[in-house]
Amino acid sequence: MSDIQFQSIADLLALAEEAGCGIGEITLAYEIQESGFTRDVILNAMLARWTIMQEAMEAGLRSPITGLGNLVSGNGHRMGAYTPRLLDPILAQTAARAMSVNECSAAMGRIVAAPTAGSSGILPSSLWGASQKLGSTPEEIVIAMFASAGLGMVMANNSTISGAKGGCMAEVGVSTGMAAGAICELAGGSPHQVVHAMALAVKNSLGLVCDPVGGYVEVPCVKRNSLYTIMAITAAELALAGIESYIPPDEVIAAMKEIGEAMPTAYKETSCGGLAITPTGRKVMETKPRTLGAP
Repeated sequence: MSDIQFQSIADLLALAEEAGCGIGEITLAYEIQESGFTRDVILNAMLARWTIMQEAMEAGLRSPITGLGNLVSGNGHRMGAYTPRLLDPILAQTAARAMSVNECSAAMGRIVAAPTAGSSGILPSSLWGASQKLGSTPEEIVIAMFASAGLGMVMANNSTISGAKGGCMAEVGVSTGMAAGAICELAGGSPHQVVHAMALAVKNSLGLVCDPVGGYVEVPCVKRNSLYTIMAITAAELALAGIESYIPPDEVIAAMKEIGEAMPTAYKETSCGGLAITPTGRKVMETKPRTLGAP
């Protein structure tokens, strides 16, 4: 492949279908083209990021992690030790790992922003859960990560991944879309199914506000990552079953941009609305004042 360029999901899909490969391979080829590095160098760099993601997932399972704001503590550990009554055991562990990553982030531990720190638990936990079901190899997981990167790049360029510009749908919503597409590809989905998995996840995140209590990336962020991980997996499963987004993927992204621009500032990372100004949220502000601006 030569001169790989894409500005839209439709472009990305057309390139994959023309080449007869997945979106992950198209994104990888684009990275080789733009960076000048070899395939092996780039794959190893992404594998290193997957290793960091795994370390963050495991950290909160080994022992409880408390965020700097002390608003969340040990949720990943608690869920990881819990015997589920309703969820499939792997799905329950997936939810635990999502919280573990975000608690690690809230405690200033090392994570991989995917695409942001506030949404960093969704992609790794989704990939972990899907790989446990599928028996995926590390290289297969890494290629799926490139699929998520291609989808994320289009969403970032055509909308935003900033909570300050688009609310939490720009962070958790985008991450959910990236994860849905990645695990759909990991499960053998076609490029068409992958982009619809992304669209199904994103359109059901539209309007999600960013209202961090006390300005800390803890409430509702940590538990939200866990819950939206389940949405990503569901969106991928729907797409694999042949269920499509009625609204085309690029139109979903355009709608996300329009909604983000129309959203009141109070609901975009300022902690001036929503959960942040509930009576409980106000008490946190009174007892733990800090500079606001958390995702």
